[in-house]
Amino acid sequence: MQYLDPDCVERVSPEGFHKQRPYPWVNLQSTLTPEAFQCLRETLPDVSVFERKVGVKRAYGQAPHDRAILHYRPHLDLAEPWKEFVAELQGEWYQSFVRRMLGLRADTRFILTLEWYYAWQGCGVSPHCDARRKCGTHIFYFNTEEDWKSDWGGHILILDDEGHFRAHSAPGFDQLAVAASLDARGNQSLLFQRTEHSWHGVRPLSCPAGALRKLFIVTVNLPSFQVWWRHVRGKDPDGYPIRRPLPAGAGGSRGPGPVTAPPPPLSSSHNTSRACLSSPTQARFAANLSNRKTCS
Repeated sequence: MQYLDPDCVERVSPEGFHKQRPYPWVNLQSTLTPEAFQCLRETLPDVSVFERKVGVKRAYGQAPHDRAILHYRPHLDLAEPWKEFVAELQGEWYQSFVRRMLGLRADTRFILTLEWYYAWQGCGVSPHCDARRKCGTHIFYFNTEEDWKSDWGGHILILDDEGHFRAHSAPGFDQLAVAASLDARGNQSLLFQRTEHSWHGVRPLSCPAGALRKLFIVTVNLPSFQVWWRHVRGKDPDGYPIRRPLPAGAGGSRGPGPVTAPPPPLSSSHNTSRACLSSPTQARFAANLSNRKTCS
């Protein structure tokens, strides 16, 4: 099955995307084929396997982003449609789309991280700009009018600080202008590029108990010292452990607990590039990637 709708992906204009204000963003209509959208909705992971994040302290005084998260790992137990969709996202066609839209050169490497976000009554996303390692974000919506009413909230707000705030700060919603309010329902998705003023957020949800706002998020990560440092400690760009089960009998005696292999090296297949590195430390990191077979 083809999951992304070719007509949607091919017709979106990079030029129009980059002319958008206050930063590059586009809300894509009919992102998935109708069959794919329905199939993925019906096989979404159950919230029982998610990690609940409540009251987690954020930097710069920003309010917590309460939600339940399921972070993708290669050996995650998923329904077959989701396995196929992830494979499509990791394929050359989608990654060429990402390069075209975000203005990345053919030799620029990047790392995709994938997560499911579910949120419930009272959850919100305080205004923020995302970490600098994130070049862009693609958010797929998986609620419809059948399971989510518009007056419950959940709209993604594209916010404009008019150049008044640093990315590492904590303005409130009342200090930012709303450039667009996007209804995160139906077969649509939001793609935006991270800048020093790419403020966005979601006001606290007013849905009834038991209702869940459901998103699937693809993040395009560029190399940075943080990405490298997390990797050598066995973590992906989002800070989650990279675990690969060893073949049976390969681990020897290591005491209790699961036996895991070391993380894979950061290589061309992980899309990491010196082209996007700005500091001397990061440049040395890129050089090391070229000269070493593994960073672990």
